[in-house]
Amino acid sequence: MEALPSQSLLPCSFRSPSCLNNEQPKNGIVAENKQNRLRPLTVKNVPRRLFLQLMGFKFNSLLFLLQPVSAAPLPEMKEPEVIRTLKLPSGVRIQEIIEGEGPKAREGNTVEINYVCRRSNGYFVHSTVDQFSGESSPVILLLDENQIIRGLKEVLIGMRVGGKRRALIPPSVGYVNENLKPIPEAFGPRRSLLSHANEPLIFEVQLLKLL
Repeated sequence: MEALPSQSLLPCSFRSPSCLNNEQPKNGIVAENKQNRLRPLTVKNVPRRLFLQLMGFKFNSLLFLLQPVSAAPLPEMKEPEVIRTLKLPSGVRIQEIIEGEGPKAREGNTVEINYVCRRSNGYFVHSTVDQFSGESSPVILLLDENQIIRGLKEVLIGMRVGGKRRALIPPSVGYVNENLKPIPEAFGPRRSLLSHANEPLIFEVQLLKLL
């Protein structure tokens, strides 16, 4: 039986020097790989101009972050216009909405007006201005308490052309009889208005002309 070479079974450290020489290149490759992994990183030179530009950008960004944020200016607050109410001895309360221009209406004058009549809770009663089309049918009144309700006469006296007033008229100076103006000609609106004759009514009046 042929015997196997005894040298192949021994570790390299127990072999001949030539075996050790053959394995040295392998160890050299491993050492070279370790040196490559441990080699320090090299930093490339950055141009000075580019470096200063980058630093300036960072510095400006930092200043922007440090600057206080200024709030938007608040709009100027205007005090709301207060409509003053004038109370007459008869109990009529008047608010001047628009003053108007020209001479004042006096007792005995004939005037042309538009008006809206409502109950004290705001419920619509009658108007000379159509609520849908906006067309108006002004009325002509003589400022005489035998012709028109007394409270409305007190509202109209002192008004100027183009002026507008709002007034609360108590029933004692309102429609004390059915013949006083202003009164709708149509039966339905007339009946509706007179059905509220015993309660305060709100009139919004605009003086159009002095006749």
